[in-house]
Amino acid sequence: MNRKRMKEVLELSRRRGLTLFASESSSDRLVARLRESKTNQTLIMEIKSEADLLVQTADPELTYSLFRVYGETGERLAYERVYFERRKRLNAFVIMALLEPGNKGYETAALNIIWSICNEFTWCLPAHFNVGAEKPDIDLFAAETGFALSEVSLLLGDRLPALLRERIEAEVEQRIFRPFLNQGPYGWETAEHNWSAVCAGSIGAAAIHLIDDTERLSVVLERVLHSLDCYLSGFGEDGACAEGYLYWQYGFGYYVYFAQLLKSATDGKINLFDSAKVKEIALFQQKSFTGGSTVVNFSDSPASSGIFMGLSCCLHGEYEEVIVPDASLRADYSADHCGRWAPAIRNLVWVREEWMESDASGSVAIWPSESYYLPDVQWLLSRHAAEDGGSYSFAAKGGHNEEPHNHNDTGHFIVHADGQAYLADLGSGMYTAQYFGEERYTLWCNGSQGHSVPIIDGCHQQNGATYRATVMEASAEDKLSDQLTLELSAAYGHAELECFERRFLWNKDRLPVLTLTDTIAFAASSGQKEHTVTERFITFIAPELAAEGRVLLKGKRQLSMSYNHQLWEPAVTPRSDTDHFGHERFWYTLDFQAKAVTGPALSAEFIFQFDS
Repeated sequence: MNRKRMKEVLELSRRRGLTLFASESSSDRLVARLRESKTNQTLIMEIKSEADLLVQTADPELTYSLFRVYGETGERLAYERVYFERRKRLNAFVIMALLEPGNKGYETAALNIIWSICNEFTWCLPAHFNVGAEKPDIDLFAAETGFALSEVSLLLGDRLPALLRERIEAEVEQRIFRPFLNQGPYGWETAEHNWSAVCAGSIGAAAIHLIDDTERLSVVLERVLHSLDCYLSGFGEDGACAEGYLYWQYGFGYYVYFAQLLKSATDGKINLFDSAKVKEIALFQQKSFTGGSTVVNFSDSPASSGIFMGLSCCLHGEYEEVIVPDASLRADYSADHCGRWAPAIRNLVWVREEWMESDASGSVAIWPSESYYLPDVQWLLSRHAAEDGGSYSFAAKGGHNEEPHNHNDTGHFIVHADGQAYLADLGSGMYTAQYFGEERYTLWCNGSQGHSVPIIDGCHQQNGATYRATVMEASAEDKLSDQLTLELSAAYGHAELECFERRFLWNKDRLPVLTLTDTIAFAASSGQKEHTVTERFITFIAPELAAEGRVLLKGKRQLSMSYNHQLWEPAVTPRSDTDHFGHERFWYTLDFQAKAVTGPALSAEFIFQFDS
């Protein structure tokens, strides 16, 4: 929509107040509904518990010493832990001040943290802050902070002193609106990943809340809509998020937060939900879970995640095909370590009690048996609810090695049962300068050495869009089996590797069985040269060599791995690295070294079967 038309729509229909993101027309009505909601009571108690704990201590400071850590060492967590605690304090104190207006302790704490955030040197993280840059930085967190403060000002209304309200408006103007309008464009404006959605969506939301001049607002929104188009172009028609579920929840979440505000502000005349692609993206959540809270965690995604019920309810309201998951899968309030305001308040405001059906037994909901092949990202995803009451899942991927939050992992796969990973993806490591620098693929969780793919003549997969899979066959429509066949030789950049075909057959009759068949052929020009092939598998469960040709993974259930012991020599190696939150984690590589590869081709078969 062009600027002129945008201005006309805004002048005809723009409304202010709580109707921008809730059905209530006043703060009092909103608070009353939240108090009456049975569904929200547990979440409210979690917020109150955190607020009561945090109110006993002073707001932590973002010191110069903390700010310097990233530049000197590349380590991010020292500064970010304090930064995110300050955002958590903002959320908890403001929400509790709204729910308990007579509690002066919450209100005072809320006003103090608002003032303190307004005083921060920068709203950006040091990892995104360019010292000496010609224009002020606007990163994910600066944009989110502007969105949060603008909405807090709207919600608190007259309870917010004029000085603080004016301070918020001045800081958002100086740090967000003015640089965006006068010193852009910013690189993220044309990004095809979460940055464009989060930054642009946050700026657009703050503008709707704070900018009265429809001419100026239309200029902002025109730019925002262009960025959101770029974000959507990063998805294929299958709606899959190559960055993984966590980044779907994050990036698409901010797309939705803004889209709902814009739809409300224009009386539905600008409806970003009216799109077949957006609908497919909305459906990605229910395709991502393997059982309970565990997810298909390719790329920089954690192995499990709670669900934002507010976001789910909003999307169900737009598209009836979107499932509102069982209430037992709700994300705990403390689960968002970044303390983001937008999902925190919407997980209260957007929840609809009539759509929430919690399992009275208290057990974690089992997702239905479903299989999907997502052709744009080349993912095969399958869930199977067996007669024994178990939930079994398998996922494999093709794709290429220059995806957003990329791992070199074409041909990699996972196997889960009852919410436990038997063959695993390590997910994301701790974000540092090294993690996003030249050494990225030396790290286990990012390089192919840390994935369930072979090592061929000592070669790992290479990084780049040309290092990719070719899909030979894909099927997810048969009730009894799913299949994915990939040609992967291009992923290695190995001159003598003529063919590497990997075939997955997931048989779902009763207890599922996965048959993995690898066919590896070398160029005839290599003659009688002896090649080396190591089949590698990643697991968090200590493998047990039960007998020749059989390895066991004993978790909640038992997974048996069968192989040709005359061809392969197994080796188990304990390993560790650092996870996304800075904690050491322990896992295993289960390697099968080919005893001799002297011919032009090698065929390998591994059978994975859950024992009854």
